[in-house]
Amino acid sequence: MSRRTLMGATILAAGAARLPGALAAPAGPVSRPGARWVEGTAPAIHQGQTFGIAWPRGQVSPRRSLAVLDGDGRAIAAQSWTTATWPDGSVKWSAHALPADVQPGAGVTVAPGRPVAPDRAVSIEERGDAIVVRIGDRRWEIARSGETLVRRAWHGDRVVLRDAALVAEVRRGDPEGPRTPLTGRIERVEVEQRGPVRAVVRLEGHHVASGLSILPFVVRLYAYAGAEGLRIVHSFVHDVDPAALFVSGVGLTTAVPMAVPLHDRHVRIALDDDAMFVEAVRPLTGLRRDPGETTRRAQISGQATPPPAAMARPVGDLLERIPAWGELSLAQFSAQGFTLRKRTGPGHGWIDAGEGRRAPGFAYVGSPMGGAAIGGRWFWERHPGEIAIAGADGDAAKLTLWLWSPRAAAMDLRPYRGVMGMEGYDAQNEGLAVTYEDYEPGWDSATGIARTSELMLWSFPATPDTARLQALAKAVVDAPQLVADPVGLHAAGVFGHWTLPDRSTPNRIAIEDQLSRLVDFYAGEVERRHWYGFWNHGDVMHSYDADRHQWRYDIGGFAWANSELSPDLWLWMQALRTGGGQAYRLAEAMTRHTGEVDVYHVGRFRGMGTRHGVQHWSDSSKQPRVSNAAYRRIFYYLTADERVGDLMRDLLTSDQTLKTVEIGRKVPGGDRPVLPAGTIEMSFGTVWCSLAAAWLTEWERTGDKRWRDRLIAGMDSIGRLQNGWVAGSAPYDLASGRFLGPGDKVSISHLNSVFGAVEINTELLQLLDVPRYRSAWLDYCRYYNAPKAAFEARFGPRKGSENLGEAHSRLTAFAAWAKKDAALATRGASEFFAGRAGLGVATTDPRRWLPGGVVEWPGISTNAASQWGLAAIENLALIRQAIDAGAIRPRRGGGAE
Repeated sequence: MSRRTLMGATILAAGAARLPGALAAPAGPVSRPGARWVEGTAPAIHQGQTFGIAWPRGQVSPRRSLAVLDGDGRAIAAQSWTTATWPDGSVKWSAHALPADVQPGAGVTVAPGRPVAPDRAVSIEERGDAIVVRIGDRRWEIARSGETLVRRAWHGDRVVLRDAALVAEVRRGDPEGPRTPLTGRIERVEVEQRGPVRAVVRLEGHHVASGLSILPFVVRLYAYAGAEGLRIVHSFVHDVDPAALFVSGVGLTTAVPMAVPLHDRHVRIALDDDAMFVEAVRPLTGLRRDPGETTRRAQISGQATPPPAAMARPVGDLLERIPAWGELSLAQFSAQGFTLRKRTGPGHGWIDAGEGRRAPGFAYVGSPMGGAAIGGRWFWERHPGEIAIAGADGDAAKLTLWLWSPRAAAMDLRPYRGVMGMEGYDAQNEGLAVTYEDYEPGWDSATGIARTSELMLWSFPATPDTARLQALAKAVVDAPQLVADPVGLHAAGVFGHWTLPDRSTPNRIAIEDQLSRLVDFYAGEVERRHWYGFWNHGDVMHSYDADRHQWRYDIGGFAWANSELSPDLWLWMQALRTGGGQAYRLAEAMTRHTGEVDVYHVGRFRGMGTRHGVQHWSDSSKQPRVSNAAYRRIFYYLTADERVGDLMRDLLTSDQTLKTVEIGRKVPGGDRPVLPAGTIEMSFGTVWCSLAAAWLTEWERTGDKRWRDRLIAGMDSIGRLQNGWVAGSAPYDLASGRFLGPGDKVSISHLNSVFGAVEINTELLQLLDVPRYRSAWLDYCRYYNAPKAAFEARFGPRKGSENLGEAHSRLTAFAAWAKKDAALATRGASEFFAGRAGLGVATTDPRRWLPGGVVEWPGISTNAASQWGLAAIENLALIRQAIDAGAIRPRRGGGAE
């Protein structure tokens, strides 16, 4: 054992010995935290719920059973499990699943107690080649291998759905090249949960065709007690060369047996404004001769019609003379319109059947003997999608939801620009200077990005009435979600320093108004600027061009934001404190986007995210600051979403990618020492804290002390550097997780703490007692915005940026809170209200309207908005806590107040 390894082991042992005991909260009465609906009102229906609840440290043992109570305090059916623990082993986060047929009203509470079993429980039966999920008289047979996900779905002894499978298509060599269809082949299956309220089956594989095995997928099937269908979370990785294979279709298809007369086969397709396309394969309404009211009414309601002999003549005798419409298609190729068409079959012409603006993405096909429906969330937002029905006039109808329609143009993910003479770093830095784009040939690759979609697949014993199908379609669009109540979250002490909305003073009113305005503004811009599309939905633009009255969608690094300066965190923190609404929905869509599209999941950049750019993958700066687990963990704990859990777990060893992806390779000037093998230069904020977010989350989720020890190694070694955090970066030993060298330089970067480092450090200091690190971080907080003389008296000449003074006011406030320093609190408040390199607090709405109803906010940037939002939320909390504790006295007319 080397001296360095021995020292590291000794330090880890000392750090571990200090950990839990003294930090545990005293035992006391168990609180009863609650959850309420994101939109504030209870939905008409839901297809099962999973939500997370936070608990104060030391309050709930993982061995203690929990019950979910409705608004009247009655226990309701639920399934509970632990998703994170505190260092003392007590429950930090629990997750709870509710059946589809449970209506808890405005919200629920959770308390110690005996769980209640559901009326129609879900159970799992594992067989040699299949897994059978049972919900009452429904059964779903899930394949363990092959090219079918769901082999069959039964109602009683009758099969109503079969051969549900993943489908895809690529074009070779060119976006208009020859088509190659693919199907999803299962390679691995795992049962993750077994009921009684929620069962989860995870399937992995690739899309295959002759000579191809590409587009790896992970699909989770969720079955809830009382549910009529399966929730499907579908993820795939775009692992092909976008200049060689052009993906032209991705979807899910299923077959529906049709063993009844053509006039008893029914199609229902959801249109905009809650309308529903209601027709039969062979229509009996609108004919020249009336078949009779009983026949017409039965067909429109989806019931069996009278036998032909009972129909009014001559209709019953001439049924074979009425065309049967075996194929239908609703295509949503933009966010502004869809078309609906149908035809009698292949080789015949399509007939326009309707059009509209935004389809919910829902369709049903079936008969009085059973049927199936499919729905896709964010259908129109993630165009170009399509719902297709084929073969409805044959033995089995084929119902397909295309996440990307083969009838649309193929995905073209090739680089948007050429090299333009920028083969070398000098020329690339010149490009960065003028367009803010960090270009490098070959690094603007889309190979390795991913996308996750949410779908539903239902089976029915007969055609449901139209009102029921309309309600299901609405539930797909609205995605009802219970979310933990802000009061309970705040009382649990999770996610660092934030406070509930506070309008107790004029300054606080101005801050709260601005926080609300910013969320409203961005929600409005998503719609006004049409930030939609399969790969774009969920992201926002970086900066505005007031001359063109347009966001800078085509200007290098000023285009898509890609998490730059933490808009994800700002929206989540605002959602936490307000209980949901617009902030939650924006943050949810952003998390689904940034964790998938902006991150590489395979290949040489695996685990890295891409800096902001014209395309989400176009910039050559690949960094952990974008793949950052800090941007995902709030969504994970609020919803227990397994896909996001996978994404964070995938980042645990992403530091190894930095051996070959050198972040600072282009920085001009300065010394570039040759480091030993296995050692890299690593910044503390943009890199180490981003990695630490994944290690912290894994430690909380699993209790695995390896990740705790890796956190302590990094924290302690930063604390031992001469200048601590002010050194900015240091050589990092990938094996031990320790920083090396004297750390005697001064290097201040305005980016080092604004990619979640403030928030992650707050949690690390709450959980781990590493005194040297605490001291180093407090020094950084105190001196980043300090007057030049004070800084240089402590560290010597300042080197680096002084930008984002407003955003860094929350560092000053943290130091004031930690040190109970009223002067620092007043300084922090002054820094915040000064608005230096930020958005500032406006007491009147700074937006303006242009002709045609277009709104703009001159000078707006997502950087400024998100960092102002985080600074406002955290300053309110820190200074309020210090005032409430009597450590700081508010001053009239400003200051800390």
